[in-house]
Amino acid sequence: MLGKSVLRLLGRTGASRLSLLEDFGPRYYSSGSLSARDDARDARAYFTTPIFYVNAAPHIGHLYSALLADALSRHRRLRGPSTAATRFSTGTDEHGLKIQQAAATAGLAPTELCDRVSKHFQQLFQEAGISCTDFIRTTEARHRVAVQHFWGVLKSRGLLYKGVYEGWYCASDECFLPEAKVTRQLGPLGDSFPVSLESGHPVSWTKEENYIFRLSQFREPLQRWLRGNPQAITPEPFHHVVLQWLDEELPDLSVSRRSSHLHWGIPVPGDDSQTIYVWLDALVNYLTVIGYPNAEFKSWWPATSHIIGKDILKFHAIYWPAFLLGAGMSPPQRIYVHSHWTVCGQKMSKSLGNVVDPRTCLNRYTVDGFRYFLLRQGVPNWDCDYYDEKVVKLLNSELADALGGLLNRCTAKRINPSETYPAFCTTCFPSEPGLVGPSVRAQAEDYALVSSVATLPKQVADHYDNFQIYKALEAVSSCVRQTNGFVQRHAPWKLNWESPVDAPWLGTVLHVALECLRVFGTLLQPVTPSLADKLLSRLGVSASERNLGELYFLPRFYGHPCPFEGRRLGPETGLLFPRLDPSRTWLVKAHRT
Repeated sequence: MLGKSVLRLLGRTGASRLSLLEDFGPRYYSSGSLSARDDARDARAYFTTPIFYVNAAPHIGHLYSALLADALSRHRRLRGPSTAATRFSTGTDEHGLKIQQAAATAGLAPTELCDRVSKHFQQLFQEAGISCTDFIRTTEARHRVAVQHFWGVLKSRGLLYKGVYEGWYCASDECFLPEAKVTRQLGPLGDSFPVSLESGHPVSWTKEENYIFRLSQFREPLQRWLRGNPQAITPEPFHHVVLQWLDEELPDLSVSRRSSHLHWGIPVPGDDSQTIYVWLDALVNYLTVIGYPNAEFKSWWPATSHIIGKDILKFHAIYWPAFLLGAGMSPPQRIYVHSHWTVCGQKMSKSLGNVVDPRTCLNRYTVDGFRYFLLRQGVPNWDCDYYDEKVVKLLNSELADALGGLLNRCTAKRINPSETYPAFCTTCFPSEPGLVGPSVRAQAEDYALVSSVATLPKQVADHYDNFQIYKALEAVSSCVRQTNGFVQRHAPWKLNWESPVDAPWLGTVLHVALECLRVFGTLLQPVTPSLADKLLSRLGVSASERNLGELYFLPRFYGHPCPFEGRRLGPETGLLFPRLDPSRTWLVKAHRT
């Protein structure tokens, strides 16, 4: 369902011992798990992607939507047992005029086309490590039951009536358009033809008898919902745009098509001459997955977060909430909106030959590498640009060199011959900054590092809650650089384990660096699950010690025992992330001017 309309939018170095412990120690320790109060209040969470239209093969925009939802759901699960009740659905949208026409053009039955393309999406998501709990197809019997029941509820509440609907219809976007949303475009021969003002797709004048939903009744309820819930649509600019739309007239909406014109869909109950509008059909998938119309769905709704592209904002932020309100239900809890991906500054297009195959990217950059790139570089507020040099530069810099190099340094036998988590020496690194003495080796910058990493999990959690995964990864990357600076500053390779003066400090430097790596590995699990597993396994961190609730950073600094101190590291697993060879990884090169 992506691509159905287009919306254009846009060190605290002198802290006292008391303040340091209060700010970065007990608060972090007492939490047990991040956002404990929030989790107790919202015990269940349900994340969804759009269901993707099967008129073409998946591209990186589809994968980006799925990765955002995957990272959010994985992070939620990591918060601990109280958040184990997490569901995550994706799937394919398989009804509508476009599918009917595409199948006819290909000489296939619609079911054959749907089976073929839906399989491509399933394979891509499996290869990309998308941890969905349900992959729904709108051609499934359970979905037909849900849609027809939902239709019946709207009809029983007096919200559907039959009437003549006349206006512009865009087959590409599967929607009717008011006159104000249509413009004319010059063709190659100089003749003009009508197109959608938002998407640029051709439109045609249509007049037919359909069922119509009383959308006009929901303008004020939708306004009250959005004004009373400023975080209902995130990021904020999209929330503002929807409110602007609601300042305009909200006409009633056609929710069916003549079956003689559109037969590939779900029939209107009791009227086989009409087929249910593809968007009403598709949106109900979010209810189908959680058991609608059976009562079990109520335990999951409305604790729902929709992750969508900005091109389908109107359908999810106006039509869908209106349908739900009309059926006596609440709108979804959150609608997270992201922008699109361009390639070398241009929109992806078959005619330009610049459509990037995500499966090829997963193969060339590794699954974790490409997941990291899309989530690190993708900014929901505005369109993001893809080109191969950017991928290689980012992954080599942040995963291979910074993170991988840090792990290699701290686990190398030459520096860590016992291959253990060395002991932390409190006299070398006292909890009170500014102390002097013959054994004190910690510097002001080292306390800044401890402060940064201690607050990192909370900072990352806040970024996830605000749909800013790119900022979460930016914060982790910043701390990785800070930790590399710490290791470089104290050069453990120049210290001697045999020296009674060097040994305590050498162990402390490695202990701090390994603790930082443990935090990084834990926080990277939602984004790079295999790489994070490799890192944590090398540190000897067991599966039961990888939840955010178990993430107690540097406990010895705060006067608590450390369960890892003296523990043997895990087996050597080779390079964490091998450097990519730029000359062998190009898919689409950036244009040089």
